[in-house]
Amino acid sequence: MKRNYKQIILLTLGLSVLNTSCNKYLEEEPDMRTQINTVEKLSQLLVTAYPDRNYYTFAETASDNAEDKSAALAGHNNEPFISLYNWNVVQETGNGSPTEYWNACYRAVAVTNEALAAIEKENFGAAADQYKGEALVARAYSIFMLSIFFSNPYHIGGDNSGLGIPYPLKPETTTRPVYERGTVESTYAQIEKDLEQGLSLLKGAKYEVPHYHFTQQAAFAFATRFYLFKGNWDKAIQYASAVYPDGNFKGNIRQYVTDLNPRSYAEYRQEYTKASKSWNLLLANTYSVFQRGSGAGNARYSFGETVKNIYTGNTVYGAKLINKFGVYTAPNYTTNKFNELFYYTNFQAGTGYPYIMAPLLTADEVLLNRAEAYVQKGSYDLALKDLNDFGTANIDAYNPTAHTLTIPKIKDYFQTNAGISNLSDKDAVIMAILEIKRIAFMQEGIRWMDILRHGLTVKHNFIEASGNETFQTLDKNDPRRVFQIPQDAINTGIPANPR
Repeated sequence: MKRNYKQIILLTLGLSVLNTSCNKYLEEEPDMRTQINTVEKLSQLLVTAYPDRNYYTFAETASDNAEDKSAALAGHNNEPFISLYNWNVVQETGNGSPTEYWNACYRAVAVTNEALAAIEKENFGAAADQYKGEALVARAYSIFMLSIFFSNPYHIGGDNSGLGIPYPLKPETTTRPVYERGTVESTYAQIEKDLEQGLSLLKGAKYEVPHYHFTQQAAFAFATRFYLFKGNWDKAIQYASAVYPDGNFKGNIRQYVTDLNPRSYAEYRQEYTKASKSWNLLLANTYSVFQRGSGAGNARYSFGETVKNIYTGNTVYGAKLINKFGVYTAPNYTTNKFNELFYYTNFQAGTGYPYIMAPLLTADEVLLNRAEAYVQKGSYDLALKDLNDFGTANIDAYNPTAHTLTIPKIKDYFQTNAGISNLSDKDAVIMAILEIKRIAFMQEGIRWMDILRHGLTVKHNFIEASGNETFQTLDKNDPRRVFQIPQDAINTGIPANPR
């Protein structure tokens, strides 16, 4: 397994160098480049078809999962956290920045296009079907994630003529290709085309370590998220249910009660993102300092006291969800979810790249996404069953009498704790799902996706040196909810996002 990790890192870093040396690459004679002329080479190439950076820093810091801890109590106040928390354009291009994630996704897209071109050229036949399927779904995934962060969210049943995302479909053959952004509508249409075509080719796909690839199961999970954004509730339910045909989500989601909670603090983060765990449907090794105290842990604008109290507090179930959060020095906290690994470029000098195995798709998200789709269809009993199945694995000493969710119980909870009365059945269960997801996926970037889909207002506090506290809000129509595309992309003629 350790050898596989090293191979993945080396391939990813190699691709990064290749991409930043594009001009030199294009000047080489064709026979000097890697020729993807066997199925084995094709499979090796696709190891790098996934973003090698994550979105945790910018998705979490822009959301209501971050707060101002004050200059006096924070360990550092560095970029990109400052710009992200203030919803300003991030000039920083290093680790955790939107620019870095944009580049990582397009590197992954470039790999998928090289793979698809090789399949077309070499005529590998049925032996390459699963790799064609993987390439198509991986391309769709990267573009979809870019659309979440760099385009307006899909307006279900409404206007989607706003700026989409450049969607390369072939390998680059010039040094300065010109890409159109298209529209949100056209971007989603191509994502759906790639996704559905890829899904049809993935049945029976086999990999040495399947949780690092788009197996059919992982592709079903991605399809569930995509169709939730698109508002196709039937397909969201269909694909979610296909993840476990026997219906056993309860035994496959994160097993806090029986597996994670009994472990030590150090063991917990090792197990959380382990490839052998059933709940991790798709993992990616990502260069990251987010998990460090010098990253999000001690940042002024990050996971602080108020958010920690939400994370560890009572929930709509009438109990807290199990966690193993950690503290640097209060109010600087971590969810302790990510186990840092390190790839040494120079062992003697102690230099290299810290990385984590990032859970891109999980059984837990699929189950809760299905619950939301059931609500949208008016199937409240089925939604509540999914939520209660989730609770059994996440609540210590789960008691059906005390912890089972019902619509009256949910309404009473929000009236008592948030002062919200007269909720419809639909709104009540949706609010319950959003609260559960916020806590369950704290520091995993999912909250920002829900903020975008549901048009939730984000409120940030600001603490002055005097101790005076003020607040700013980011409402559903604020253009700053869409991250600005990189300046390098703008300089090539790609239209910037409105500000």
